[in-house]
Amino acid sequence: MRVPVVQHSTRRWRARRRRALWTGGEVLVTVGVVLMLLVVHQLWWTNRQAQHNAQRKVQALEREWGDPTAGAVPDPETGDSGSDGDDTGTGTGAGAGATKNSSSPARRQSTVNSAQSQPRWSQAYAILTIPRLSLRVPVAEGVSKQNVLNKGYVGHYKGTQQPGQAGNFALAGHRNTHGEPFRYINRLKRGDTVEVETKAAVYTYVVDKTLPQTSARDSGVIRSVPRSTVRPSYGYSAPGYYITLTTCTPEYTSKYRLAVWGKLRSMRPR
Repeated sequence: MRVPVVQHSTRRWRARRRRALWTGGEVLVTVGVVLMLLVVHQLWWTNRQAQHNAQRKVQALEREWGDPTAGAVPDPETGDSGSDGDDTGTGTGAGAGATKNSSSPARRQSTVNSAQSQPRWSQAYAILTIPRLSLRVPVAEGVSKQNVLNKGYVGHYKGTQQPGQAGNFALAGHRNTHGEPFRYINRLKRGDTVEVETKAAVYTYVVDKTLPQTSARDSGVIRSVPRSTVRPSYGYSAPGYYITLTTCTPEYTSKYRLAVWGKLRSMRPR
C-alpha cells in the first residue's frame, strides 16, 4: 500500500490560501461595519444633531423677539399653540378676523416694512410652523447645504420675495437626513395652514396646490407667479401673495422635486 506524500510546497500553498480567505473575510466584515456606521450616521445621527440645532435656533429667535408663547408646540390637529384665539394669527379668532379684514395685504405689509431688514446670507431670521406636520423650524437666507439645509433649517431662495410680500416666498428643505424638515410635506392638503413668523409680523398662508413631481431644473415653481415649466398645467397665471415649499422626491433621492404652494390669508404685526 502506497502512502501519499504531501510536499512542502503543497502545504505552503494551502496555508497561503487559508490566510488569503481569512484576510478577505476580515476585510469584508470591516467594510460592512464601516458602511453600516455610515448609514447610521446619515439616517440617525445627522437627523438628531440637526433637529437639536434647529430647535435651539427657534428658541433663540423666540427669546430675541420676546415671544410670550416661546416653546409652545402647536397641536397637530388644530394648530393651536396655547394662546387665545384672537392672537393665533390664523384668521379664525375674532381679533385675527378683524386684522385680516381691516385692510389689504399690501397695506398691512407696509405697516411692518420699517421693522424688516434684508437678512444676511445664511442668517436664520424667521420661523416656519406647519401644524399638520407638528413642524417648527428656522428659516435662513439662502439654500446652501453646508450653512443652511444641513443644519436642519429651511432655506429661502435668494431672489424670491420675503414673507408677506407680493410675489412668491419660496423655501427649500431636506426630505431625508439632516433634520429632514420637509419629509412629509407630501401629506399637506388644500386648506392646511403654514405660518411664518418674523421679528416684525406673523403671516399665515393656506395650502392651495401640490406639484407631486417635476424636474430639479424646473425654475418656474419659484417664480414670482409660480408655474411649472415642465408641467404647465400646475401653477398660477395671476399675481398674488404665494408661498412655495420645495424638496426632493422620491425619498432618499435627489432626482426630482416636489412643490407645495399656498396663498397668504392673513398677517398681524407683532
